[in-house]
Amino acid sequence: MTSLLRTDREITEIYRRNVDTVYRVCYSFMRNKPEAEDMTQETFLRLIASGKAFENQRHEKAWLIVTASNLCKDQLKRLYRQEEDLEQHTELAAESPPEENAVLEAILQLPMDYKTVVYLYYYEGYTTGEIAKALHCLQPTVRTRLARARKQLKLMLGGDLE
Repeated sequence: MTSLLRTDREITEIYRRNVDTVYRVCYSFMRNKPEAEDMTQETFLRLIASGKAFENQRHEKAWLIVTASNLCKDQLKRLYRQEEDLEQHTELAAESPPEENAVLEAILQLPMDYKTVVYLYYYEGYTTGEIAKALHCLQPTVRTRLARARKQLKLMLGGDLE
């Protein structure tokens, strides 16, 4: 018989602390509410199943963000591979997204690798070292992605490059 790795109370506390952040990450990838909600739910199901021990709440949040990002990327790959009848998804197209400003809209158009580091750095306040550790890549890679993302955002938002 398997034992619960965390109590219901612990899961509930983790969920309450992080659900908004996880949902924002998922929405930035999926671009519609139902799929973002599904990916958010799947992220927390992975947490329950993993039994991962966290050093602190910051580590917990980083793990959830990376897990959510990876789940969304995998889902998008699956969606691109299969052909679907667009008639089945007309209700999603009619759905109005939350209010977005020009900067957020530009960020959402960035390639996935850039979008992830921009979100972690600017919205969640992680350092490039922490992001590198969470994404299992080198710190210079994170800095390069941030620099390239900034350059693309500047062009997208009508700024001049020096």
